[in-house]
Amino acid sequence: MTRSVKIDLAGQRFSIRTDAKPKYVKELAAFVTKKIEEARSTGKIATTQSLALLAAMSIADELYQERESRARLSRRVREKSQKILRYLNQEAKL
Repeated sequence: MTRSVKIDLAGQRFSIRTDAKPKYVKELAAFVTKKIEEARSTGKIATTQSLALLAAMSIADELYQERESRARLSRRVREKSQKILRYLNQEAKL
């Protein structure tokens, strides 16, 4: 069900049409606003566009790190599972 959710994003008011729960959309807006504020705290960036781009880079960095972490975990689980299967196969032959 599509609904309109009002959010504040870096001091600007938006109305977003979405199927997502309002609480989730507001959490996303708060997260992005936090990233923009972190970029602003460096004191070197003046334009909203530049702050938004730096926030986007920070979010992209977090996403890529999480993906890499998940891939490493997936590899470790696969390796351990294969080890367990080999062990079980060896035990079954005894």
